[in-house]
Amino acid sequence: MKIGFVGLGAMGRHMAANLQRAGHEVQAYDLRRVEGFPNWKASAAEAARGCEVFFTSLPGPQEVSEVKRQIESAIPPGAAWFDLSTNSPDVVGRLHRELNNVHFLDAPVSGGPRGAESGKLAIWVGGEQPVFQKFLPVLKCIGDQPYYVGPIGAGTVAKLAHNLASFAVQAALAEVFTLGVKAGVEPLALFRALRQGATGRKRTFDRLAENFLPGTYDPAAFALRLAHKDVSLAVELAEREGVPLKIGKIALEELTEAMNRGWAERDCRVAMTLQEERAGVSACVAPDALRDALRD
Repeated sequence: MKIGFVGLGAMGRHMAANLQRAGHEVQAYDLRRVEGFPNWKASAAEAARGCEVFFTSLPGPQEVSEVKRQIESAIPPGAAWFDLSTNSPDVVGRLHRELNNVHFLDAPVSGGPRGAESGKLAIWVGGEQPVFQKFLPVLKCIGDQPYYVGPIGAGTVAKLAHNLASFAVQAALAEVFTLGVKAGVEPLALFRALRQGATGRKRTFDRLAENFLPGTYDPAAFALRLAHKDVSLAVELAEREGVPLKIGKIALEELTEAMNRGWAERDCRVAMTLQEERAGVSACVAPDALRDALRD
């Protein structure tokens, strides 16, 4: 295929190179010249001209919007544009509406530069499902796990939710490690110990399938009263050692509110339903569908 690719930074240059290695004709463009692309173009418009599918891998919404202004008169009618950037759902929706003759899909990726180079990337796609299916072989040249999430914007929402989870966990882990080390545990020993625990042995999101997604909290695998006791002891230790726990105190507040609901003997994950109440949404999944997802 003739493929336009704009944005050859830490991620984009590897994804474009993998498309090229797969035998596609890549019309490449970036603000800075990148070696290894014989079909280099002088502008984004030239990269888009005559292409069957067009990719952007850019820093954010402003840059993607600017590229849209540059290419909308050059990209052929009927072409598909996959935006691999981490974008704004509002901008993604607007571009989808404005590009009447082009199939615009949001397709943010996860895996970092190493994943981009090796082809070990998740690609979360929102937009027209038939277009996703048509270009699935091309997407598989970029990442080993392309996944259709839903209508336009769904891929972007999934990416933002994923990254929020990543950085929230990062903040929590910074707290636990400073607490453990300041309380006298050698860092490597602490790392090894935490990896051996139940949370350390299981993929983070897989644990959601045990209680939260099916909405089952009885009988308890680990009672709320015990979780509340453990986190209370950890917060007391932090206060004694002079370690601030912003995230830890929020966790204790959630468990305390759940205790006040009279849920002491229910599974500790029942505290997660408090956030569902606040947001006015249920995240429950039918058991059969959940089993199928875990098999995938």
